[in-house]
Amino acid sequence: MSIIFHCEYCGKEIRAADDAGGKWGKCPTCHNKLYVPSQDFGEELKLAPLDTDLIEKEKQLMAETHKLTQDILQEREVREGLPEPSGAMYEMSERELKENVILYMRQMATDDLDEAERTAALIAPFARQALKIIDRIALSEIPEPELADIPPQILSGSIRVLRNRLS
Repeated sequence: MSIIFHCEYCGKEIRAADDAGGKWGKCPTCHNKLYVPSQDFGEELKLAPLDTDLIEKEKQLMAETHKLTQDILQEREVREGLPEPSGAMYEMSERELKENVILYMRQMATDDLDEAERTAALIAPFARQALKIIDRIALSEIPEPELADIPPQILSGSIRVLRNRLS
């Protein structure tokens, strides 16, 4: 009688002689080295009886997990407009907001992205005002003196990024 097994690499069925069991050989198809299992199966394994209580508990836990997952997936927060201000809200003057917008543009031009993110976070609560300032900067033929040394492509790119973030 021969040992029948499949190659781990190509999946081809291989028949090996009984005396080849427990040794290493080569697959005749793909020539990869593989282990030939021995014919000795040993004694038959005895299986323990199934614990029905454990199976029921597992099913119950899986159903509960599925229900919780569905509940979480169905939760959605829909925000209507801006959140209600809780207390006194800081008012930024137009001059100060313009300085922050210019600072953001300079930080983007010098690749100081972390600082630019922080500056954009300061500008974000005043998006409506900031968009007007950004539009004025974008539409002016002569850039602000603080932005004159920034190449036009970089300046327009940073304007676009800030507009998208505030919109």
